[in-house]
Amino acid sequence: MNQIIADSLIPYDEIVQEALRAVVGRVLGQVSATGALPGEHHFYITFKTQAPGVDIPKRLIERFPDEMTIVIQHRFWDLTVDDTRFSVGLSFGGIPSTLIIPHAAITGFHDPAVNFELRFQATEDGGIDSEPHDQPENDAPIATSEDGSNVVAVDFKRKK
Repeated sequence: MNQIIADSLIPYDEIVQEALRAVVGRVLGQVSATGALPGEHHFYITFKTQAPGVDIPKRLIERFPDEMTIVIQHRFWDLTVDDTRFSVGLSFGGIPSTLIIPHAAITGFHDPAVNFELRFQATEDGGIDSEPHDQPENDAPIATSEDGSNVVAVDFKRKK
């Protein structure tokens, strides 16, 4: 079977990454609602320190000019979460700090208690990395099956 795979005109990577970032937001929201981490769960969250909407102390940006990983485990406070970002109080070198991190700035989420990990691509603008999309053309070759399986080929032609 000879199959030609066309570039997708639907930005699946962007959609999936957005959905997976929502998983992080939902998990953090549950912790925020209960005020504590369940069982042995704890989180390593990596984010771009220069992404739009990130609000962290200047000393942390100087120390981590590109990316930083925080740990939410024993000592954190005031965790609040909404649809686009979260904020949390953490201590760095004995200095209490509040960090505000948009979900779009997150590049990694890891819960070692259950070996669960997500990785994301981020761009300088805080969004996700994506290639520019070509204009839709609906006339790319369609893969068909020679074995008689239930494959329906639909060929859309442009009107000229």
